[in-house]
Amino acid sequence: MSSSKQALAHPASSAEAAPGTPPGAARGAHGRGTPPPGPDSWRSRLYRWDMKASPYAFIAPFFIIFGAFSLVPLLYTAWYSLHNVQLSSLDTQTWAGLDNYKNLLSSDFFWNALKNTFTIGVISTVPQLMAAIGLAHLLNYRLRGSTVWRVVMLTPYATSVAAATLVFTLLYSWDGGMINWLLHFVGIDPVNWRESDWGSQFAVSSIVIWRWTGYNALIYLAAMQAIPTDLYESAAIDGANRWQQFRHVTIPQLRPTILFTVVVSTIGATQLFGEPLLFGGVSGSKGGSEHQYQTLGLYMYDQGWIIGNLGKASAIAWSMFLILLIVAVINLLLTRRLRKSQ
Repeated sequence: MSSSKQALAHPASSAEAAPGTPPGAARGAHGRGTPPPGPDSWRSRLYRWDMKASPYAFIAPFFIIFGAFSLVPLLYTAWYSLHNVQLSSLDTQTWAGLDNYKNLLSSDFFWNALKNTFTIGVISTVPQLMAAIGLAHLLNYRLRGSTVWRVVMLTPYATSVAAATLVFTLLYSWDGGMINWLLHFVGIDPVNWRESDWGSQFAVSSIVIWRWTGYNALIYLAAMQAIPTDLYESAAIDGANRWQQFRHVTIPQLRPTILFTVVVSTIGATQLFGEPLLFGGVSGSKGGSEHQYQTLGLYMYDQGWIIGNLGKASAIAWSMFLILLIVAVINLLLTRRLRKSQ
């Protein structure tokens, strides 16, 4: 009797259906109109397509934008660099091969721009990163209003290039500038910052230092806060003071971050354009009357948009790209060496 009651309470499923029973009759117990959950159902196929196609659909906008605004212009610039192309007649192109690159290697203006890019990069990068590490070390301690100080550090980075360069141009003015007034106050003759070689490069570098020091300081601060406190406690037990802890604990732990900021700053120095252009005023695209602070970015702009030689300007752009590739390879080799040493 108990077995018959259980049979009445639980009807036979599709797998337990009697032989000869139509499949639809067994499935009807689960609800009419519901598609079968088997592997051949349309919902299963749609699910498989969704799992395969959704990741590509999510990342497709990035690749579409990158291809349209980065990859295609890069390849088109490479094509232009192998032709003689003038801005006034874009439809007229003649094959030049590697002549544009040969002309660059034999051009004194190119080597002057490369030298200026290197010197301005060194003058702006080294003090900038050293000051950023020092500021980050101070902010790493418990200070009153630490959030306010961090916002203050990021304010120069949020300032536009035009506004910052305009202020520094007034500060470095030959007649009435505050920098020359301070030099006169301490007994030093005023400097014509726009016309002198090292003075103009120092002035441009100071703009870069002012804008990017706080940004790098926050990067170093984030890396410092990720250092385990056990290392500092062990160093303090061993008798190390704060300076020794900074030298032997903080700096070794910051090596990957320092390497990252050096590479990013080098890339930024190679592409330096806005600061020297606005600082020079009328002769900004030339980098001064004697090209004393003309960078590779200014040289490319001068050749492409002032003179109108787009073929040579494209060759300069690809030369800058090759320089950045060399920097990336050096960064990769140094990173591997640091990992092996650790």
